Formats: sequence, C-alpha cells, structure tokens
Amino acid sequence: MRHLTEQSLEALAIGAALLGTGGGGDPYIGKLMARQAIQDNGPITVIDTEELQDTAVCAMSAVMGAPTVLVEKLPGGGEQLAALTALEKHINKKITHIICAEIGGMNSTLPIVTAARTGLPLVDCDAMGRAFPEIQMSTPTLSGIQASPIALADDKGNSVVIDGVDNHWTERLARSITIEMGAAAFIALFVQTGKQVKESMIPNSLRLAESIGEAIIEARAQHSDPIHAALTEIDGFRIFKGKITDVERRTVAGFARGSLTAAGLERNAGETLEVEFQNENLIAAVSGRTVATVPDLIAIMDSETGEPITTEELRYGLRIQVIAAPCHPKWRSTEGLRLVGPRYFGYDTDYVPVEQLVASIGRETR
Repeated sequence: MRHLTEQSLEALAIGAALLGTGGGGDPYIGKLMARQAIQDNGPITVIDTEELQDTAVCAMSAVMGAPTVLVEKLPGGGEQLAALTALEKHINKKITHIICAEIGGMNSTLPIVTAARTGLPLVDCDAMGRAFPEIQMSTPTLSGIQASPIALADDKGNSVVIDGVDNHWTERLARSITIEMGAAAFIALFVQTGKQVKESMIPNSLRLAESIGEAIIEARAQHSDPIHAALTEIDGFRIFKGKITDVERRTVAGFARGSLTAAGLERNAGETLEVEFQNENLIAAVSGRTVATVPDLIAIMDSETGEPITTEELRYGLRIQVIAAPCHPKWRSTEGLRLVGPRYFGYDTDYVPVEQLVASIGRETR
C-alpha cells in the first residue's frame, strides 16, 4: 500500500502517455483533473493486486470516444461519478475498489480522480498494458469476463446502462451511445471480484508508468537523452528520427483515425516513415517496410524533450523520434492476436514481434 500525491502525477502522466501509444485521451487534461481532485480530497491509496481481498468489488472508471473531442470539450468533473453511481444502482452493490481500463493518457489519471472523489482505493493494474481503441480489447475478455453491465454518462446529465450479450456487442452499443453523447462519454464497467482482478488484469501498471516518467524527467535534468532513458525502462527500440511532413486525421464513428508521414533525419536521412492510427498508433513502416505493428507498442516522442505525443497533438513540422516496445505476453497468444492483432484492424499482414522486425532491418536498440 502506498499513497499517490500531487508530486507523483507529473511522472505518471508522462509514462502513461508513452505506454498509451498515442491514445487514451490528453494526458495533460487528465493530470490537471487528478491534481485538483487530490488537492480537494487528499492523497489516494494505491494497493498492489496481491493486497486485494478476493471478495472485493472492483470496477473500471474510464472515458470512451475520440481523443480529439476531449481536447475541445473538457470534462466537467462529475461525469465519472455519475457513471459509477449508475453502475452501482444497476448491480445493487457498492464498488469497493477502482481499477484502470488502460494505462494510457487520460484513462490512467481519470481513475485517480474517481478514487480521490469517492475515497476508494485504486488498484495498481490495468486491462491492456497500453491503450487500445475498443472495450473488448482487454485482458479480462481473454479470461471470459463480461464488460457489461456498463454505465455511460455525459456532460449533460444523461446516463445509460447496457447489458450486452458479449464484449463485442457491448463495444458496439456503447460506441453508438457515445457518438450520440457528443463522441465522448465517461464509463464504468468490467465489475470484477478481487480474485478475478488478480487473474485477469496486468499488475503494476501505474508503478511502471511512474518509473518511465521519472527516468525521462531525470534525464532532462542531467541533460542526457530522455528517449534512451525511456527505452531502458521498457526494453524498447528506437526505429526512426525525422520531421513530420503530413498528418491526415478525422473523427469517424467515435474514433480519431488517420495517418502521419515523416521525412528522415540524421541516420534516417532519405527514408520516409508512415504511421497509421485509430486513437492509438497501430502500424509503422519505414520506406515501405513494416517495422512494428499492434499489439506491440508504437510511441511518437519529441526529439529533444522525450515528451510522448498523442495522436491529436501530431502536426506538421514536429521533430520526432518513433520508438517501439514489446507488448504484454498475453497479447501474443493466439486468442490475444485474434482480438488485437494487425488483421483485426484490417491490415493484410501477420503479426511479427517487434524485436524480430527490428533485428531484421538493423535499427538501434537504444
């Protein structure tokens, strides 16, 4: 058991933005919301999964929709509590612990807000080990755990509860309602016992995000390479350095979809990078050759500061470095790849682990 304070938020937000692979919502907005919640209510209690009682009643608190919308339509602050209350009323039980849906962007800090305002402890785990765009793309799905009932709430005071027949249907129905709510909705879902959380979730996600952020911050202070520091924490690879020359982005069906093109600099001079994303970065290719694909992590970072750049922040002229890292082993299983592999997203390519792709083209490891 430990306490999460205001001082922890800067590092956590940076690390979560990197692990979020471009998605999960604006980490800066999420950090401000979490800071205010801790100022108003005091530090929150964070526990490891091993400390969780088997009979605990846990639920995820998150935001669903297009990250581009959340930049312009800032949360009011009470939506996530409305969703949690609607869920508790539906299941006729009180939630005892808050858990993270994904370790990415706002969806890493929003559960902190919920925990601070409810006084409930936050469990150090998440359901993805990164960020994914759809509800069913979670490790509890691999364990046969239902996402529904799921409660959605918006900034207008509306709330809806869905009982889906499976997690794919829950995603489809919730996405439709999210679009009607303005392409962004706050959700409470995946009610689990403590025993189920220990079996289905990915542990120590918050701790990892903090470690990544601390490494980047320390490297900046020492005027060393912050990207090298981050890569050491995640056992990752540096695959491209260049300047963004084009960004194509649109909000479609509740997602931010698009692509970026970048021209290579230094050792990548003469090469071209292309990255396609759906909220999160999904596939990266250098001069037409694939160098990383979902479910492995693909992050775009500012070349000088090492600050992770979310998909809604991408713009012409940015000097960037693109890194990649192995995903959690659960996603490399046959069932995991069926759920989140490149073919699920419509790419005509089979998954190859990033470490094999990088070795085949001789990219830098650090």
